[in-house]
Amino acid sequence: MKILILGDVMGSSGRNILNNKLSKLIQKNNVDFVIVNGENAADDGRGITKEIANEFFKNGVDVITSGNHIWDKQETTDYIDKESRLLRPANLAEGSPGKGFEIYFSKDRKYKIGVINLMGNVFMRKSEDVFKVANNICKKMVLKRDVDFLIVDFHGEITSEKMATGHFFDGKATCVVGTHTHVPTADTRILDKGTAYQTDIGMCGDYNSVIGMNKENSIKRFLKDKDATAHFPAEGDGTLSGIIVETNTKTGLAKKVTRIIEGGSLAK
Repeated sequence: MKILILGDVMGSSGRNILNNKLSKLIQKNNVDFVIVNGENAADDGRGITKEIANEFFKNGVDVITSGNHIWDKQETTDYIDKESRLLRPANLAEGSPGKGFEIYFSKDRKYKIGVINLMGNVFMRKSEDVFKVANNICKKMVLKRDVDFLIVDFHGEITSEKMATGHFFDGKATCVVGTHTHVPTADTRILDKGTAYQTDIGMCGDYNSVIGMNKENSIKRFLKDKDATAHFPAEGDGTLSGIIVETNTKTGLAKKVTRIIEGGSLAK
């Protein structure tokens, strides 16, 4: 069983590389399940639309996770209630539209896969205590009792919060990945009790940029240049960034984890 997890899709550059590379990547690696963080997939890099989500599903994505930009497009609040394959962070305010975790089937419908979407509390949108919420979800979605495999997308700003989450879920989840900061970290590994982990799996987008945003304009903003405008995504060649987790079907834990860097300036 192989699970492909891709980092934040950033604007049109990220969508283009995903749509061009994903199906081939699935076939080449015999991938059974695909998770993509899509909260930056809109043209302006903020939010996701129904049209973009459906495009992802058509190209082989099984679940779309998100983060602090999930409500940046008005239509999402209605769409997310009707589309269970689009998740929002589980620790958003109680009563928020949509779901923060759900159970899905692998492409061959042989395995049940739980996906949990969480968002950090530090330097992020106001939300419920992420560790309290994670602890409650763990009681409802137990590996090898309720699901065959369990994946956690932790959308957070700081490395310590992500690392603590990885160790919290060690042995309870197949994999914990960090998203949001758009830069892939070099700590891809399997933790002591068998959970695959990476602090941040990066973004799918143009790395000749400032975390996906146009670099010239970003520099102007840091310099407080009067000609600077609102941030907008870089539109050069994109890189596909994420991991593939090979699982142990008996334990539900990770057997091997491999970084994926395809195309664009980061792969050169």
